Amino acid sequence: MRIMAIDYGDAHTGIAVSDPTGFLAGFTTTIHSRRQEEVVSEICTLARKHGAQELVLGHPRNMDGTLGPRAEKAEALAEILRETTGLPVVLWDERRTTIDAHQILMGTGKNAKKRKKTVDAVAAALILEGYLTFRSRPPQA
Repeated sequence: MRIMAIDYGDAHTGIAVSDPTGFLAGFTTTIHSRRQEEVVSEICTLARKHGAQELVLGHPRNMDGTLGPRAEKAEALAEILRETTGLPVVLWDERRTTIDAHQILMGTGKNAKKRKKTVDAVAAALILEGYLTFRSRPPQA
């Protein structure tokens, strides 16, 4: 089962797609647009192209676990994606993924300008990795 993770941002939206087994993150890209209609259209195109069967959307909670305006924006996008793609959409706690993505890219020697172009795709890959790890765990008794 292919799963697509989405790190939705104001100007850039990161995308990561699992391999066909649903165990590893594979393809990543970034959608560069501020317009929600364009982002939704591109997500739909990528989901079809890669055969995604489930979408995982980063749900940006505050560090104390509360929901703010960014989380509400993600919830609204999740509903739009459910309607436009017909796929299930899981909201996934994405606290710290962008910070971790910046640290990963700094560790590879990328300067701030180069990091800006890829950080959202790395954040989406981290969201996907966390979700795939969660799915692979046996149920708790």
